[in-house]
Amino acid sequence: MTDAVRIRPIVRSDYQQWLPLWDGYNAFYGRSGATALDPDITAMTWSRFFDAYEPMHALVAENEGRLVGLTHYLFHRSTTSIGPNCYLQDLFTSEAARGKGVGAALIEGVYEAARTAGSPRVYWQTHETNATAMALYDKVAERSGFLVYRKMI
Repeated sequence: MTDAVRIRPIVRSDYQQWLPLWDGYNAFYGRSGATALDPDITAMTWSRFFDAYEPMHALVAENEGRLVGLTHYLFHRSTTSIGPNCYLQDLFTSEAARGKGVGAALIEGVYEAARTAGSPRVYWQTHETNATAMALYDKVAERSGFLVYRKMI
């Protein structure tokens, strides 16, 4: 499938195909049903991709005119580098695209965007139970050894 997959920036006309992938990503992480994201969050997320003042970006994987994957990433400043760091926030592929190199191609697309922006590093996190994703991530990056702490406020 990766020979026929094209990684490209998202465009406004992708919304109807992007939304089921976004919903699938959120469902995977338990954000569905009673715990679904507020529709205002989805609307704001979508609008940020097209706002030149926002540091948030999106790439999609397209195969034969259909979107089969997405990745969202953003740039931010750091106290340890001059160039902006790139945080790969979301990565998701359709069930049919899994195991076919689409996820790796999307990550490479983010790497290319980061290089273009002068970013010295791309990083991301995943849930410790996401063994399938970690098998891919171990091939395309290195584990940092850092743990994530958070407090909802």
